[in-house]
Amino acid sequence: MEITDIRIRKFEGEGKKKAVASITIDHVFVIHEIKIVEGAKGLFIAMPSRKATDGNYRDIAHPINTETREMLQNLIIQKYLEESD
Repeated sequence: MEITDIRIRKFEGEGKKKAVASITIDHVFVIHEIKIVEGAKGLFIAMPSRKATDGNYRDIAHPINTETREMLQNLIIQKYLEESD
């Protein structure tokens, strides 16, 4: 799997949500609304989610394993930081 495009839409202000990213995988599949959030330990990503009937939020799309999540997080945050310079 190759991430072939990352687009960042930044938010102004002082909230915890800093930006939203869209990624393209292998030039053929896009995932929108990946949130970039400032947490207690630094920036992290939150995958697109929807509120369930029980009031909790559930990811709509997400990596199956830790290695893929870390790879996505590193690439997205790197792009966000590059565009912040």
